[in-house]
Amino acid sequence: MPEPRGAADLHRRSAVDLARALAAGALRPSHLAAALIERSAALEPQLQAWAWLDREAAHGRARAAALDRLAATGPLHGLPFGVKDNIDTQGLPTAYGSRVYAGHVPLSDAACVALARGAGGWVLGKTACTEFANMTPCATRNPHDRDPGAELHTPGGSSSGSAAAVAAGLVPFALGTQTAGSVIRPASFCGVVGYKPSPGRIPRAGVKANADTLDEVGVLARSVDDAALLARAVSGLGGVDLPSAAAFRPRIGVTLTSRADAMSLEMAALVANAPKRLAAAGARVHDADWPTAFDALFDAQRTVQLFETARALAPELMYRSAMLSRGLVALLTEGARIAPAAYAAALGAARAGRAALEGLFAGADVLLTAAAPGTAPESLASTGDPQFSRPWQLLGCPSVTVPGGRGANGLPLGLQLVARVGDDDRLLAAAAWVERALAVDVSKPLQ
Repeated sequence: MPEPRGAADLHRRSAVDLARALAAGALRPSHLAAALIERSAALEPQLQAWAWLDREAAHGRARAAALDRLAATGPLHGLPFGVKDNIDTQGLPTAYGSRVYAGHVPLSDAACVALARGAGGWVLGKTACTEFANMTPCATRNPHDRDPGAELHTPGGSSSGSAAAVAAGLVPFALGTQTAGSVIRPASFCGVVGYKPSPGRIPRAGVKANADTLDEVGVLARSVDDAALLARAVSGLGGVDLPSAAAFRPRIGVTLTSRADAMSLEMAALVANAPKRLAAAGARVHDADWPTAFDALFDAQRTVQLFETARALAPELMYRSAMLSRGLVALLTEGARIAPAAYAAALGAARAGRAALEGLFAGADVLLTAAAPGTAPESLASTGDPQFSRPWQLLGCPSVTVPGGRGANGLPLGLQLVARVGDDDRLLAAAAWVERALAVDVSKPLQ
């Protein structure tokens, strides 16, 4: 079968479109694999989005060729996906972003990877992540400034490689994880869609733990429909209709939280002006009153995260501290010193917040707020500030980043939509509606 017309542009096509072409036999998995492997070979030396990619491409091509000979095996038949390096993959190196585990190859897949493979998908590679999915950056660059003479900007973290690989068209979608803002923030910085589900919606078995109260598996993609396609497969919940097919106009509450002063002028303007465009498109929009009691959630989330991460990574600190970055050692040491009473109080703040959450959502299907303080910070020394995700993560609210515009420096700005716990389907439908209404194109890395 000859390579299909337009194969050179396969990296631009949506996962949903590719899935339909693969299911219909209009596109072979091996042709898609060849195109994406070639693109990675061209861009990876600068981008550094992959923690592991079969350099000879023989493994990936062989897996894709095997799918050529099969009838459609599920909703992801023939679709390659990236997997964050802190998520186990059978037979593929998984170092958790740390030299402590260099060369480690798991004997089994994480549950989410197994479910994706069972739906017909295959792992193109392992995406780079920060050290143990914490704050010490990896080498991945933001794909929006990959020109040789450009200043370096972070892609965000800890799902750095997943966001960058999707934005650059190396893979149609990828798995990430979030404990504070590790899906929402890099999605914003890289101009893609990030979806962090309600607790437990995507199984966490086989993911290197940081904080049991907070850790979640999420998805990064180039559209809300694409994110839903992968998320449904790895959740095991099924579903046929795409979020964009939902026939409703969302009720949107707008909140700057109590951290508006931390927003750049560009982000503040975006959060102020986007609701006007959404209202003009037919949404019912109102200001949501941020309760003063919710101010405690920002610090409470950090307390819970540090306390639990210090315990989850206690063996690495105890036996391999010389192989950890100074930043991570300092973080774990700080977490180990948090008093149990302070941890209990932080969990109490979360319970109180969940009990009062309906008052914030009153009359709204979703809340709209900033996904990050602004565009991606310059330099790779930091992955940026996760503060605009902290309260929602502690409360367990599902959230989605959708591209909202560009800053003066040309880098993307993302909006965050948040829903009630367990209301993921409504959230995705609302996000798809907002995505269409704003119609923001930040696809420069795909050129």
